Amino acid sequence: MERIVVFTDGAAKGNPGPGGWGAVVATPEGHVTELGGAARHATNNQMELTAVIEALRHLRATAGAVALHADSTYVIRGITEWVHAWRRRGWTTADGQPVSNRDLWEALTRAVEQRGRDTIAWHYVRGHAAVPGNEQADHIATAFASGRPPVLYDGPLLRYPIPLFDLPEDTALPASRPTGRTNRSAPPYSYLSLVNGRAMRHTTWADCERRVKGVSGARFKKAATAADEAAILANWGLPPDVLE
Repeated sequence: MERIVVFTDGAAKGNPGPGGWGAVVATPEGHVTELGGAARHATNNQMELTAVIEALRHLRATAGAVALHADSTYVIRGITEWVHAWRRRGWTTADGQPVSNRDLWEALTRAVEQRGRDTIAWHYVRGHAAVPGNEQADHIATAFASGRPPVLYDGPLLRYPIPLFDLPEDTALPASRPTGRTNRSAPPYSYLSLVNGRAMRHTTWADCERRVKGVSGARFKKAATAADEAAILANWGLPPDVLE
């Protein structure tokens, strides 16, 4: 085990209602720590976010790469994809609405950036799919939400009764589904323009159009995700860190 392995989960009775979060942390040195907590009134998403935040806070003094497993596509897509555009727009969504749970997203962003984005690998595991680490994190979260805090384990991996490393081969996120009442695709991640060798990122098509309109040789493209954005720049022969 070369990475710190983490499982997180959250629960809310009634959603919103009494909430709980749970996490299981295993270090390469062979130590396992269970974490958990409760909230009087919360949503599932708030508890999912809290679990990841608290797990990373627990690891602030522990160096090393982290393999973080969660069953929340909301958390993983949010921190790896959506948060970049939210911050550029002043924590508003593509349709101009305030981002829900902004305080938790800001706290998670700080925790990730303090550790280093490149040191965290995000793994999606399906909830209630017999993944032992996820099942244990769910058990802890549900117990706290139900008002019956469990005894949390803190000791050697060799004595831990849960087979944490029984993991599915595929931990990639499922394909995104269209949202809203229509069949339109999700809002773009960004718009890119290239004028006189200078690449620029825009949050709206209007801003992008103003820059390229009437300019000979200008190029522009819509990006659906951060990875799509990097691919467009690569196709233009540019590195991903050149955007203004």
